[in-house]
Amino acid sequence: MDERALAERLITYDTSTPDGIRAASGFIKGWLESVGVEVEATEFRGLPVLSAQVGRPGSPSLILHGHIDVVPGHLEQFTPRVEGDRLIGRGAYDMKGGLAAIVCAMKDLAEHPPDVHVHFLCAPDEESEDLDHRSMDELVANGLRADFAITGEPTDLHVGVQAKGVLMVRMRVLGRAAHGSTPWLGDNAVLKALDVFRRIESLPFARESSELFDRPSINLGRLNGGDAVNKVPDEAIMAVDIRYLPGQEPGALLEQIRTIPDVEIVKTFIRPPAYVSRHNPYVVALCEAVRRAGQREAMSIGRDGASDAISFLMAGVPAVEFGPVGGGHHGPDEWVSVQSLTRYRHALVDFVHSLPDRLARPGDAALRAVDGGLA
Repeated sequence: MDERALAERLITYDTSTPDGIRAASGFIKGWLESVGVEVEATEFRGLPVLSAQVGRPGSPSLILHGHIDVVPGHLEQFTPRVEGDRLIGRGAYDMKGGLAAIVCAMKDLAEHPPDVHVHFLCAPDEESEDLDHRSMDELVANGLRADFAITGEPTDLHVGVQAKGVLMVRMRVLGRAAHGSTPWLGDNAVLKALDVFRRIESLPFARESSELFDRPSINLGRLNGGDAVNKVPDEAIMAVDIRYLPGQEPGALLEQIRTIPDVEIVKTFIRPPAYVSRHNPYVVALCEAVRRAGQREAMSIGRDGASDAISFLMAGVPAVEFGPVGGGHHGPDEWVSVQSLTRYRHALVDFVHSLPDRLARPGDAALRAVDGGLA
């Protein structure tokens, strides 16, 4: 079973559900064990976390990370189909295609063990709305470390060295109740919340840019208000998802939001931006391996979305996002390029095997001393 067949099989599991996550994780575990890779399965909040290791213990040490869970989809999205070079289905791009190629790369590395320690991790909760604590946070808190980490999020075979930070804000917007037949006597909190959101979009921080990003991302994720159809709602609860730029401070963003009248911030969730130097020797080596695998240009890019890479970065482990070519993630026609899965698998294996020689170059030793992995 190659990376395409493995990706197709993984798409058939509805891993937006706990049962689907358990079934798909069990399949991955069984498949790896069938090709000689020993897999350990532990539980985090009732869901399986897979771990496998190949190569020589010690340094250099790498983490190859993927997640099996997906956002919810319609029933037909879990029946994969191929149109030309496109494998279409829920999670094809984010990130069952990349995960399948990583699993196949682990098979390759087990057959020809590298002089590098490679630790594969498969998370069940990267897409979870439970933002306070996730499985990768738990592993890092328990001492998981490496010299470098790659998470297989979709990047079109470029190397994601920066990602926006996360500021999720739940806020209460106050209005004034009145009878539904005389709305002019009240102050509709739902309509007011929409106006608050538009004001957030126009705050000074929303117009800032950085080296790799032209602006922050601001999304109205939830809006709940009103308890009777014949009553002007006097309260609305709004959840806004802000992806802020490297260099911006979430506290300063919150202060700007607090200048808006009749808004009470109820709860926040914050994750810092991701930032790894594009001169980091592991990043340089990965870009070289991508080009050798047939990608004409491998750029260091910024990613709008956040990922489990931040769990590693917060522990001092340089971590990048790197995944196959595709599009439409979280959308109705999500797809991944079948050809890119093969290039992705080959790039990962080549990267691992090339590391000892690449890191032995005098210039890279000097870079490591200057960089410390992070910029």
